[in-house]
Amino acid sequence: MKIQRCKGMRDLTPDEMNVFHYIQGIYRDCFLKWGYREVRTPTIEYMHLFTSAGTLTPAMLGKVYSFLDWDGWSGERVVLRPDGTIPVARMYVDKLQGRGLARLFYTANTFRFEESGKQTRERWQCGAEIIGAGSAIADGELIDLSTEILKKLGVNAEIRLSHAGLIKTILAKLRLSPDEQHKVFDKILDGDAKALARIGKESPGLYDSLLPLLSVKGQTAGFLKERQALLRRDIPEIGAPLDDFLKTINVLDELDVKYQINIASGAEFEYYTGMIFQLYAGKEKIGGGGRYDALVRSMGGGDIPASGFALYIDRLMKLVRPDRLTLSEDKKVLIKMSSADMVGEAFKAAESLRKAGYTAEIDLDGQQAEWVLEIKSGAPAYILTSKRKSVKVGADTVDKIIRVLEGRGGN
Repeated sequence: MKIQRCKGMRDLTPDEMNVFHYIQGIYRDCFLKWGYREVRTPTIEYMHLFTSAGTLTPAMLGKVYSFLDWDGWSGERVVLRPDGTIPVARMYVDKLQGRGLARLFYTANTFRFEESGKQTRERWQCGAEIIGAGSAIADGELIDLSTEILKKLGVNAEIRLSHAGLIKTILAKLRLSPDEQHKVFDKILDGDAKALARIGKESPGLYDSLLPLLSVKGQTAGFLKERQALLRRDIPEIGAPLDDFLKTINVLDELDVKYQINIASGAEFEYYTGMIFQLYAGKEKIGGGGRYDALVRSMGGGDIPASGFALYIDRLMKLVRPDRLTLSEDKKVLIKMSSADMVGEAFKAAESLRKAGYTAEIDLDGQQAEWVLEIKSGAPAYILTSKRKSVKVGADTVDKIIRVLEGRGGN
């Protein structure tokens, strides 16, 4: 009987891993050059990490993989991490707090249950966090960094901006009870972009003022700046979050980052307190992030501001063009032996080629390659051939073969 893989899980073939590592190489290079340091957190975390601080929406909590971690006669409920940011914040409180500003990045698999099993339940993402900076410049840095990575991957992305503080202020002004505010906020974060508009229509006195903010279509910063006075007059409480949002927008304008404003959209996580941004390639969401100034404090840490973002590697893998992944056959050499007693010489030649920066494979079953190095018992000891390049060269040492490969060995 053929054994099936678990529903919703996926295998990554060598070709897919090639794409995965190409993406990983791009974002690691960017993160390191921007001053971020890499961290790694456990796949399993305690359940209360994701519930005590109200960090996940009820819809997301309903999708976590949880089980009891037995300890004698008792046990504590643990989960396969459904998010990358929350464990990093927990690690910061545990190991890094008090060391100043922390720029951190990670690669992690996250797990969310999907009932049909047709969609992916294990997802890979990379992310960056700035913990200890509460400025709009930090928010701008993260957005600019995320777009740089996508540009280097050849992916065109649309940036959609929102602000958790604006959403919460509007909900409070609509005279909803705290419980109703919480439920509507969760709906927005879970992707119900029309939730605010439906509630807004129930308060016609405010609806005209709120209409620009409740628009489900992308807007530029111009409409928001033009309506500042009207919004402040009708909703005085909106001043602080609006000022905060405009500060980030001003930074993005200075950086010449293009974006659209969609206030009535969220990003699945209750821990956001300020700016929220989402990254789309067409209709596919490929990443996003925002400001979460209360998360570290909710985990027993200090009153430390923070913000971050994640990019969804699985979705990016479908967008990377094949021509960016072509491995140079000029850097690969297949080593063939004229007889079985040449094994030692073949492995030594392969080692020398690898040290020189080449991929060297020992021929096991009649493989084919652009460059073939034959090891012989007689003279010349090494014969390098390339049918496409019409090359056939004999040499008595591997060093001479390497010089030929590098174009320094004459004709």
